Amino acid sequence: MTNPLNALNAETLNAWNANAEVWDKRMGDDGNDFFNILCWPALASFLDAQPDSKILDIACGNGLTTRRLAELGCTVTAFDFSANLIEYAKQRTAFHASLITYHILDATNEEQLLSLGEAKFDSALSNMALFDMAEIEPLFRTLPKLLKPGGTFVFSITHPCFNNASSMHVVEEMDDGEIKTVYSIKTSRYMTPYSMRGLALRNQPKPQVYFERPLQAYLNLAFQNGFVLDGFEERAFPPETPQTTPLGWGGKFSEIPAVIVARLRLKT
Repeated sequence: MTNPLNALNAETLNAWNANAEVWDKRMGDDGNDFFNILCWPALASFLDAQPDSKILDIACGNGLTTRRLAELGCTVTAFDFSANLIEYAKQRTAFHASLITYHILDATNEEQLLSLGEAKFDSALSNMALFDMAEIEPLFRTLPKLLKPGGTFVFSITHPCFNNASSMHVVEEMDDGEIKTVYSIKTSRYMTPYSMRGLALRNQPKPQVYFERPLQAYLNLAFQNGFVLDGFEERAFPPETPQTTPLGWGGKFSEIPAVIVARLRLKT
């Protein structure tokens, strides 16, 4: 029987190859607000990367996190399944080439993951990518073999409760003695995993496939494969953050976290 996830994985690869140029131009070397305000501060804190640390950057895109880690003196092995994104990453890596190795590799393929080397990495990182993967079970099964004893896996994802593919941004007026404008999120699906197509960047050529899962799907997979959770943050934009669009993520939604960042550690 044909696995429908294989077709979705192929569609996802085609979309990221098609969208690579737009994403490289948008993220560049500096990243966007999601990366710089919500993701990177917590990722860097949880990783606590030291010079000479060996780090695996999973689904690295154009190498934004890869280069940040190399700037800290880390030796980074980075991969993505999009050959186009890896090409853009290599073009941006001249100053850090001695510390970075790039691979074209599929995170849903256990054999390809194992080819990176067992017990090789002090930690692994995945920034805003797990929800782009048709399957995450192979990665969670393989990470304990790739990491050194006691190694860590740090990841960021869109908040499964408030920032999933069914979420709608809402603005309303209420009267509690004075007229107030209230910004909120309406969501209709959470518990049952599903996939949906969407545009993370409004000008990207092809919609990508979001693979929405409840938080328990990530954590239970981690626990089943020998990890414990020892760091967790829900990240929201500060109130002073400008809105890039009237109902886009920004300071108007400062009470609603758009991202979570978690650190998993292998039990010793």
